[in-house]
Amino acid sequence: MHNAHDSEILRGLHAAIIDLVDEINRPRRDDRLIEEAGIPLDRALFPLLARVWRYGPIGVVDLADRTGRDHTTISRQMGKLEELGLITRQPSATDRRVREATVTGKGQEMVDLLNAARERLANRILVDWTDEDLEQLKELLRRFADDLMR
Repeated sequence: MHNAHDSEILRGLHAAIIDLVDEINRPRRDDRLIEEAGIPLDRALFPLLARVWRYGPIGVVDLADRTGRDHTTISRQMGKLEELGLITRQPSATDRRVREATVTGKGQEMVDLLNAARERLANRILVDWTDEDLEQLKELLRRFADDLMR
């Protein structure tokens, strides 16, 4: 296995990743998804609900690290999600000082609507892609994400 990859390929890969991350992080993308899902959720709360669903139970510090936001902001927004009945927070089984969030039944219903909307939007974007293309992209992205997290 050789590990000195072509610089041009790596620069192109980096550019594509930056473009992808920038596009995914545009507020209008979240607005479009929330509108497509038909849910009354503040755009600032949407990424938190999605990550609690994906990684929960999860504490404020871990969530702040994953979102790149200040933990005091995350704590306040988690309180809003809890007030809306979308998450619940309980002491961690491993560290009683940490309160971990999980999605409630109401939160799961909202996540289901968001996931269905995301699938509809993705189908519009990927209309010309074959299932084989998508499977290959999924496998390569999963491999890259796994290697990145090591």
